[in-house]
Amino acid sequence: MPAGTLRHRIAFDRREDVDDGYGNTQAEFVEQFVVWGGLQARFGGEAVTAARLSGQQPVTITVRNSSQTEQIKPDWRARDVYSGEVYNIRSIADPTDGGAYLDLLCQAGVAT
Repeated sequence: MPAGTLRHRIAFDRREDVDDGYGNTQAEFVEQFVVWGGLQARFGGEAVTAARLSGQQPVTITVRNSSQTEQIKPDWRARDVYSGEVYNIRSIADPTDGGAYLDLLCQAGVAT
């Protein structure tokens, strides 16, 4: 894969307990790292939840495999740094079984 296809700055956030300043903790997403990645849209769909129709857009995010990206788990989220779009990570796979890249099947338009 040419480096030019990884044109998006993708931040990866993990949910952590954060002190709210009043002696309580709240679970919030905390940025872990930012890498270059490729975004490829898939065919979307619609889901009905509580009698409301919501659009969901699946995407595949491709990143280089590294010590940072190996930490990514499906309970994390990905975020496009420039557009601010948030993606829930559904699955992680090595597309070529060569270990150079990771493909993350993600979904936008879903509440986290």
